[in-house]
Amino acid sequence: MKKLKRLGVLLTAVGAICLLAGTQPVKATEKATIAEGVYIGNVNVGGMTQAQAQSAVEEYVAGLMDTTFTLKGESGSVSMTAQDMGVTADVNAAATEAVAVGRAGSLINRYKTTQDLKKNSLVLDMHLSVDKQTTAQKLYKDSDKLSVAAVDNGLVRENGAFQFVKGKEGVEVNIVDSVYAINDFLADEWNGTNNEIALVTDVVEPRGNEEELAQVQDLLGSFSTDFSTSSAGRAKNVTNGCSKINGTILYPGDSFDMAKTVSPFTLENGYELAGAYQNGTTVESFGGGICQVATTLYNAVIRAELEITMRFNHSMLVSYVQPSMDAAIAGNYKDLRFKNNLDAPIYIEGYCSGGVIHFNVYGKETRPSNREISFESETVSTTDPETKFNLDSSLPIGHWSVGQSAHTGCVAQLWKIVKVDGEQQSRDLFNKSNYQASPKIITIGTKGANKETLAALKSAVASGDENTVRSAASALKTEEQVKQEEDDKKDQEDSEDSEDKKNDSKKDDSQKDDTKKDDSDKKDHASDNKSDNKSDGNNSKSDSEESSN
Repeated sequence: MKKLKRLGVLLTAVGAICLLAGTQPVKATEKATIAEGVYIGNVNVGGMTQAQAQSAVEEYVAGLMDTTFTLKGESGSVSMTAQDMGVTADVNAAATEAVAVGRAGSLINRYKTTQDLKKNSLVLDMHLSVDKQTTAQKLYKDSDKLSVAAVDNGLVRENGAFQFVKGKEGVEVNIVDSVYAINDFLADEWNGTNNEIALVTDVVEPRGNEEELAQVQDLLGSFSTDFSTSSAGRAKNVTNGCSKINGTILYPGDSFDMAKTVSPFTLENGYELAGAYQNGTTVESFGGGICQVATTLYNAVIRAELEITMRFNHSMLVSYVQPSMDAAIAGNYKDLRFKNNLDAPIYIEGYCSGGVIHFNVYGKETRPSNREISFESETVSTTDPETKFNLDSSLPIGHWSVGQSAHTGCVAQLWKIVKVDGEQQSRDLFNKSNYQASPKIITIGTKGANKETLAALKSAVASGDENTVRSAASALKTEEQVKQEEDDKKDQEDSEDSEDKKNDSKKDDSQKDDTKKDDSDKKDHASDNKSDNKSDGNNSKSDSEESSN
């Protein structure tokens, strides 16, 4: 009986020891192998050591790099490979967990795990994750493809009054939440075959409301310039560029980018070939004339006292505004940008009429009614242009043509003047502009000239005097050329005489009809004609000096 009791005590003690030991984790040796039936993700690691399992998983993950995942947003989807997203696996943690299967827990749990593995495999987490920063950057780059932009509440100006236009909700990708959704999908849901991942999106409400936009009532600044003497192509470019700006609404804090708004300068975007400044010369390019649009807008904006954040002057003077009042657009290095620094929205109205471009900036006037601002251009210094002569042996001897007219260079500055009740309160330097001089370029033909005549012409060119060069070039002309020019001149004069006779005949008929007009009418017409002649003179000057920019 005592022996039985002693045996029972011994067995109980041994059981307790075993139970105690069974509750402690068992440290695996380097040679310990993973139980059969254990998988890390899609990788069968049964029978492998921890090191072998790590290598197997690393090889598998390396093979995943070209796997493409479809990331679905509201309006579309984009594709990214595992490599694009910087997918990695924590192979050490996964292999450690695999080795521990069947070696941790109580004897009963170990036994159960061993028996379960004979029937069904055990799939462990591969601990996949993405590089969150890399994935976020790529998502941001493609976010426009995945989102539906909200249409802000807006305004239209009709018959001199503003009408409220209701906008629409938008949907945009939540970059941060989407990155975590991608990470969680790969870590917890991905089975190696389903490669579609739904991105997290947020509803975007349209900006502005009827009450806020109702503040836009007052004219804050306006400006106009004349382009009536422009070529058809340039005139179209001015009108087209103006139309792309018309109706712009800037909420407080918003910025405006001129180049971004009116580009690209292509035929498809409504632009035609016209003259533009390039490297001190005038060339034909799509969008020539867009700088007059920028200049007109610039002057309206500064009178509204919005914040100018970027402005460049032209390389050479333009004729449609005074020096330092211009704003140039060129490539990606010259632009006009400004910011709505006011507490209410602003509305930009732009239109063309009768060869004149107009810009009006509307908003909520908060400036005192007795405060007046103006801008004054000051020319600090001028640089006279040179005359360059090109001798061209491919053109007939004595040929004379002007390839480019001269442009005077100057340094100018713009002053902002503030008056209160008519008394000047301040006079501040607003900008400073440097315009380069551009030479007059004359091409002279020398084809067939002998050494003596060519030397004489070169000597005249060396003098730099245009009249001297012209005389020398004329002396090179053959008798046949002179006769041809005289014949051409006579033909032109005959044609003009014929046209004058027609006009005189029409004038006589018209005078017969007007004989009954009184002296008062004659006086009025004389005044009108005087005004018209003055206007024509200004336009003529503008046409001769104006670059198409």
